[in-house]
Amino acid sequence: MNVRYRVELSQTERAELTALLSGGKHAARKLKRAQILLAADVGASDHDIATSVGVGGSTVYRTKQRFVLGNLEAALSEQPRPGASRKLLGKEEALLVATACSKPPEGRARWTLELLAGELVRLTEHESVSRETVRRRLAENDLKPWRKDMWCIPQVDGEYVARMEDVLDLYAEEPDPKRPVVCFDESPTQLLGEVRQPIPAEPGQLERYDCEYKRNGTANLFIFLDVHRPWRKVKVTNSRAAVDFAACMRDLTDVHFPEAERIRLVLDNLSTHFPGSLYQAFPACEARRVLRRLEFHYVPKHASWLNMVEIEIGVLRSQCLDRRIATQEHLASEIAAWERQRNASGARIKWMFTTAKARAKMGRAYPEPASAHEPQTKES
Repeated sequence: MNVRYRVELSQTERAELTALLSGGKHAARKLKRAQILLAADVGASDHDIATSVGVGGSTVYRTKQRFVLGNLEAALSEQPRPGASRKLLGKEEALLVATACSKPPEGRARWTLELLAGELVRLTEHESVSRETVRRRLAENDLKPWRKDMWCIPQVDGEYVARMEDVLDLYAEEPDPKRPVVCFDESPTQLLGEVRQPIPAEPGQLERYDCEYKRNGTANLFIFLDVHRPWRKVKVTNSRAAVDFAACMRDLTDVHFPEAERIRLVLDNLSTHFPGSLYQAFPACEARRVLRRLEFHYVPKHASWLNMVEIEIGVLRSQCLDRRIATQEHLASEIAAWERQRNASGARIKWMFTTAKARAKMGRAYPEPASAHEPQTKES
């Protein structure tokens, strides 16, 4: 017998359903059930409710039934649905995980879903295993054997910590025009020319360019960045030898910061980034003159992220170099325009990582002092 259920909401239940519909993220089915209950409460017929909410009549009937025989939560909640049993048992799933983590078959670079499904058929009594079954079981175990990451984990020893905290303390100092802090790095870039002239964009048509291009060699960029004021300088050169580095250092002292007493320079461990390069480029007296006004601070090995200029290089590439530039002259002109605009805008890198945060976040990786291993002795 088809029982007709009558919905009568209390004031509290009505307010709860109204709040549910008024905001927040909820499942669409739950929202439809709330609409059904509110419509039924004001006396709307099942047919009208089904039409207005956009559901079938059976959905309206079951929602009202669950509310009358149960409660509001029972009417809104999703009932468990019967489904097929899992095809892979516990041991078979463990076998799948172990296989996915093992070396792939000879002649294959990595496991694929098809290969794993075939291997399960060979190792178990299943006549077939679908690709989707394998994908779901791997997803549950957070495994993607067809992907891999290249990584480099630095050794956090005393030297690493000392260099890191030295650089972080420099960044945290108050600005001192007589003792500026400047980050320095270099970056190569390709010179690429067009084989065919690009077609400009038009209304309804994107700009089009040929997939082919001409290689015109490379150029090198030397980048300076003042840590405490909105200033950066990019020098375009043909090469990145020791003499080029030395010329940049002399420009830094004589052209860019002639009034500074001492320039603290943050840089990486490239073989040319050392005082000896100046002696290769200049007479000893000239090299010594420049070096007297420089103070080198090296970031730890495999920790270029500590050099603030790395962020600026990323900005330069995204804002200016993300296109084909054919000649070194054009490259220098475009970079100079970008440099002027960015300096004039007052753009700066907002550095948030401090020595205190390094000790809090990386404290476990810090080397343990030798005194901590020595037994404590009491004086008699």
